[in-house]
Amino acid sequence: MTDSEMILSPAASQQLDRLRAIMHRLRAPGGCPWDAEQTHQSLVPNLIEEAYETVDAIQRSDYDHLREELGDLLLQVVFHSEIAEEAGLFNLDDVARGISEKLVRRHPHVFGESNASDTDSVLAQWDEIKRAEKGDEDQAYLHGVGKGLPALLRAAKLQKKASKVGFDWPTDTGVLAKIREELHELQVAVDEQDPAAVSEEMGDLLFSIVNLARFNQVDPEILMAAANTKFESRFGLMESILKAQNLTLQAATSEQMEDAWEEAKSRESV
Repeated sequence: MTDSEMILSPAASQQLDRLRAIMHRLRAPGGCPWDAEQTHQSLVPNLIEEAYETVDAIQRSDYDHLREELGDLLLQVVFHSEIAEEAGLFNLDDVARGISEKLVRRHPHVFGESNASDTDSVLAQWDEIKRAEKGDEDQAYLHGVGKGLPALLRAAKLQKKASKVGFDWPTDTGVLAKIREELHELQVAVDEQDPAAVSEEMGDLLFSIVNLARFNQVDPEILMAAANTKFESRFGLMESILKAQNLTLQAATSEQMEDAWEEAKSRESV
């Protein structure tokens, strides 16, 4: 089957090969100018956006959109692999081979002679193998953890890694006490009008709140996304309530907005 036949045939059995052929055609001379202009760097926002849209579909249990978003995410992998192949660096087969070999290597309890009968021992073994592979045995324990992640996600990852060696609170009661302590220190910094201390204490407070999220097995990034969605929805309802009173956001007083906000909250709870 030629590339053109594979691209156009809806019955192509090897859909990954078809996807690769489509991407190759888009980047080739006479293809799509936009696709041809893209680089690894220019595609970073797209990669991040598609990852978050996939998470959103999962959170909403929207499986039709999940299938679509996973396709968009897969496209990013194929796109980057095509760019790398053009530069003679690696191709999609190398990417697939690398992750396949890594999975086999890091699951010796499945593909080898190791014994790991529960999740904790599996994760400990994975971490040990990973450190050995990367030559991190002589590096600081938290070296390289979560580099490149958004700050909230990296905070959770750092805390989780530290907890593996026992650096952790026994219960979330200690975490809550730490949050109260950090909030008090923030109040002191505010009262003293010390901008540098205020910034530092706000960071400490956020870090402690992430720790509480980890204790409750909730991803802080997802928590923040849910809070954003709730705020956006409630703000929109508040705006509708004001419009019904012939008020705009710009014309409404703080008291009128507060009253409308409280009404919006009460409507949500019904």
